[in-house]
Amino acid sequence: MSPCLPPSSVAVVLGTRPELVKLAPLIHELGEATRLVHTGQHWDEAMSGRFLRDLGLPRPEVLTGVGGRPRAGQIAQSLGQLDAAFADDRPAAVVVQGDTNATLAGALAANARGIPLVHVEAGLRSFDRAMPEEHNRVMVDHVSDLLCAATAENAANLRAESLDERRIAVTGNTVVEVVRRRLPDPPARAALLARHGVAPDGYVLATVHRPENTDTAEALGAVLAELDRIARDGTPVLFPMHPRTRAAVERFALDGLLDRLAVTAPVGYAEFLGLARHAALLVSDSGGVQEECTVLGRPLLVVRRSTERPEAVDAGFAALVRPGAELGGLARSWLADRTERLARLAATPSPYGDGLASARIARLTAQLAVRPAAALAAA
Repeated sequence: MSPCLPPSSVAVVLGTRPELVKLAPLIHELGEATRLVHTGQHWDEAMSGRFLRDLGLPRPEVLTGVGGRPRAGQIAQSLGQLDAAFADDRPAAVVVQGDTNATLAGALAANARGIPLVHVEAGLRSFDRAMPEEHNRVMVDHVSDLLCAATAENAANLRAESLDERRIAVTGNTVVEVVRRRLPDPPARAALLARHGVAPDGYVLATVHRPENTDTAEALGAVLAELDRIARDGTPVLFPMHPRTRAAVERFALDGLLDRLAVTAPVGYAEFLGLARHAALLVSDSGGVQEECTVLGRPLLVVRRSTERPEAVDAGFAALVRPGAELGGLARSWLADRTERLARLAATPSPYGDGLASARIARLTAQLAVRPAAALAAA
């Protein structure tokens, strides 16, 4: 990476498991220049602690009193602490990723102090203003000094909003290198499947955690009922359950719909990739899984009303479905033609780049850190 940066000079602000995963290769590229700050939005052993160890990340500064608050409270609590931290020890640049509350708080803290800001995965748009994440990502893009767009489509979204072309760089998505590096080797995957009692291409792997699927009994019940039907039809369904989903199942008394599912606690990232690599079908509302499936060559049903990642759909890896009959019908159809579908996807390249995104972003971040945002704007 050039130019060289002093130790702990780039503050990488994050707060959730997906951010840990997606930023891990960039943190490794930045090396000792990284100052890792965790807002505590998702701070527990299952959702953050084990991922720091699994991904080989440095011990972070952890903010307090953020987790469990509503969106405005999380942003406000994080912003106040980040502002104080940056006032005491000003970084040369701040890096944020995606569209979480931690992302927005980190971006606003950098902007308030005039610190150059890098937005990794800039330009994603669902065009669904009912999504809090859409508001977060738009605001972060508009205060960022370096916009690292994963795809040409993302860069086009930024240009459509009249953002300065000089701030936009198409870098690819770090997910490609993350998946390639973290996917267990074939013997480890074989052992993993044996532990779960499933065969390659013979099971469904499902995750559900977004509020649109967990905040009402109707939505969550519709998803679980279709997963139950798949299991009753003879295809095993592995279901690592997010803490929010488990709480909702208990709150809505939906436990009976779990009886036929192979329910587990949240699994480590490498374990999830190993299971996803051999699933006949993925069912999820996760944004990250929409990207990962394109590297793994696996089909995905996205249980959401909209997506900010249309590339996976356009390339044939994924389809948007609503809970209930639409999910169940397409799942049965895709499982019925799994052999041809899996062969086709195995030969389809990921739309998210060549696996060199982190090196590009680290180099651009280093250049920005030694060339203040004001100079960039005047160039």
